[in-house]
Amino acid sequence: MAQGGSQEQSPVSGVAGRYATALFELATEAKAVDAVATDLDSFSAMIAESADLQRLIESPAFTAQDQVAAVNALLAKAGISGLAANFIGLVASKRRLFALPGMIRAYRAKVAEAKGIVSAEVTLAEEPSAAQLKDITATLKEVAGQDVALSVKIDPAIIGGLVVKMGSRMVDASLKTKLNSIRLAMKEVG
Repeated sequence: MAQGGSQEQSPVSGVAGRYATALFELATEAKAVDAVATDLDSFSAMIAESADLQRLIESPAFTAQDQVAAVNALLAKAGISGLAANFIGLVASKRRLFALPGMIRAYRAKVAEAKGIVSAEVTLAEEPSAAQLKDITATLKEVAGQDVALSVKIDPAIIGGLVVKMGSRMVDASLKTKLNSIRLAMKEVG
């Protein structure tokens, strides 16, 4: 199907895609694709857990030197080295830290694509059980005809059911959408 074009929707994703592609090529040459992915995931988790780190990444008030020094200290503390550390340091020195989360997502997408894994996002009203998650993953794998990397979002507003996004396809089987369509049909009748 469509290749390449779907990930370049905004300037940030364009920058993120170019950086991620360069890192993926280097990691492939060094036979370190999975190691780099693990390190990037660790750093991504650090960002998610720290409001201070989020401010450092997003704020233009910090100089490149401030960002590089802070990021290098965090990388050393977390034990992240090699290609991933060099990459994050380079991104900081180029004043592109604001795009790092997108770069990490783009790198994950490159890894998944190389391994023949389709990514899918499932939105549910509440946290699914392990059995439900297994059933959802198995069903999506059957539909896609290949392995599926599943990310789950919780949104109580959908009330029940689920919304699945896989590639450019979206299936909305949420109770909220069904109720809205019933309301709309009732308005048209009355």
